[in-house]
Amino acid sequence: MTALYDEALAPIGVTVAQFSLLRHVQRMAPVSLSDLATSMGLDRSTVGRNTKLLERTKLLATIPGEDLRESTVVLTKRGARALAEGAPLWEQAQARIGAVLGEDGKRSLKRLMTAV
Repeated sequence: MTALYDEALAPIGVTVAQFSLLRHVQRMAPVSLSDLATSMGLDRSTVGRNTKLLERTKLLATIPGEDLRESTVVLTKRGARALAEGAPLWEQAQARIGAVLGEDGKRSLKRLMTAV
């Protein structure tokens, strides 16, 4: 399934994991790496690596936080554009998966994902 989303998001140059991170930052910004990692259910080092990658592509920016030991992550204008362009691509991928799974399959998948 990840490959399907990655393929759908390829036109904007991000993977599904990066798109998810951008969405979290959009909802939470400004947000510390620690809070972002907690929200995403990932370890801080993984979020830090992915954030650095998105900084290099100018989709995210890191600014000093209130606590100078912790960086704060914000979405750039370019990142906001990528999310806006990616939203319909994401929706198309969702629709494709939904069509393949059908209603019963979607319910089963949701149950499995909730259990994990």
